[in-house]
Amino acid sequence: MRTATKKTVSMRLPPDLPSDLRAALDKLAHGMSRKAIAARAAEQSQNYRAGGGSRAIVTADDALAYAFARMPGTYAAAVAVLDALHETLPDFQPRTLLDVGAGPGTATFAATRSFASIRDARLIDANARLRALALALMAEADGETLRHVADEAAAAQSYRHGNALALLPGAEPADLVIASYAAGEIADGDLARFTQALWGATAGALAVVEPGTSAGYARILRMRGELIAAGAHVAAPCPHARACPLQTPDWCHFARRLPRSRDHLRVKGAEVPFEDEKFSYVVLSRGTPQAIEARVLAPPKISKIAATAKLCTDGGVVTDIAARRDHDAHRRRKSWRWGDSVAR
Repeated sequence: MRTATKKTVSMRLPPDLPSDLRAALDKLAHGMSRKAIAARAAEQSQNYRAGGGSRAIVTADDALAYAFARMPGTYAAAVAVLDALHETLPDFQPRTLLDVGAGPGTATFAATRSFASIRDARLIDANARLRALALALMAEADGETLRHVADEAAAAQSYRHGNALALLPGAEPADLVIASYAAGEIADGDLARFTQALWGATAGALAVVEPGTSAGYARILRMRGELIAAGAHVAAPCPHARACPLQTPDWCHFARRLPRSRDHLRVKGAEVPFEDEKFSYVVLSRGTPQAIEARVLAPPKISKIAATAKLCTDGGVVTDIAARRDHDAHRRRKSWRWGDSVAR
């Protein structure tokens, strides 16, 4: 069913892939062996763990294997980050989107559903197979903006081919810029330049998402510090703009649980019917965001005696404890989830 006239309101989304995206993936994979897709996905996983990147995706089947294995998790992470953006920038209604290192368009799918206000989306990626897959998926989408990207002159102007560092300085600023799982493919020596180029292309807010590893967090920290120095406001996840108070070997990351479809289970070679996608992120804005009191940094521990939570606050990292006899405080903390912004 096609989308009706768009509303100018923000929408909160569930973490699992939308039905039109799942249907499009199934259509493109019709007749393909799920066993073969799983084997390709396993090879890609080994490549990424060894420090490789999307250059290993060289065929259409490679791109589909990547999408089946990774789109559910990266989509869930993008949704979580956009939810956090909504909380501190509640009046933000972007009309234009720039997705940098867009791959199969995962973050664009999430953003155009999270923000019904988006009318124009531009994507950048160097991998031809992932670009082709993104356009094929968007052509099947329910969203008007996504179909427009796919239709516009074979997307030659909409989905730009090339190195992001070369293209970004000339990019017209977009209201919302997303770089999802992209900074890890930038050489360390180029990260500062990449960060400044992203900010130069940002008219309103920039969201950067990386794997929830210590290395991903380190990249986020570098980019965060670079842009705070350039005058950016930290909108999420931090309740402050000072240096991160966490000490090695700890690092800031979050998780979003998502259900696994039957195909996802088969491609992943998994038995557990859910997956926890771990990610680190930062959202920076041109305008001043609404302040939050605290962010939950780990799953709260609930016992018969007390509810205990690790929080990042304006004053640093604190351990928040609510005794069970304090019924109201204990009940509130039982509802807290890892990654939530909360008031104590």
